[in-house]
Amino acid sequence: MKAVIQRVTRASVHVEGKTVGQIESGLLVLLGVAKGDGETDGRYLAGKICTLRIFPDEKGKMNRSLVDIEGSVLLVSQFTLLGKAAKGRRPSFDEAAPPDEARRLYELVVSAIRSHGTRVETGVFGAHMQVELFNDGPVTFVLDSRGASQ
Repeated sequence: MKAVIQRVTRASVHVEGKTVGQIESGLLVLLGVAKGDGETDGRYLAGKICTLRIFPDEKGKMNRSLVDIEGSVLLVSQFTLLGKAAKGRRPSFDEAAPPDEARRLYELVVSAIRSHGTRVETGVFGAHMQVELFNDGPVTFVLDSRGASQ
């Protein structure tokens, strides 16, 4: 499972001209589910998203987590994170999980983040979406559950 997390002052996602999710201070998370990913991957990323210390403390150091600041998450599914573009000119998405499995694990991540007491807004799984964000910092990290010591 791969996640791009961006610290934001606000973010929103729109489908067919309608706002379907929006947050103020917190994290925009773009989530891609790979073939072979499981519930352990989802719980690992949810925990990391909630507890990674990437928000400033009173001295301006990245020393506070999403839970510490009582921030929110806007979680958007994005299978293109699993795209491979090393060969040719058209990306291959062979590593992306099938839609039904990806949706199940995406929903597991939503639930796992909520279990940390964090508010979660979402996009619409599988829909064409427009994502708007105000990146704070900018602060952006890429997380991968594969190879992580879980």
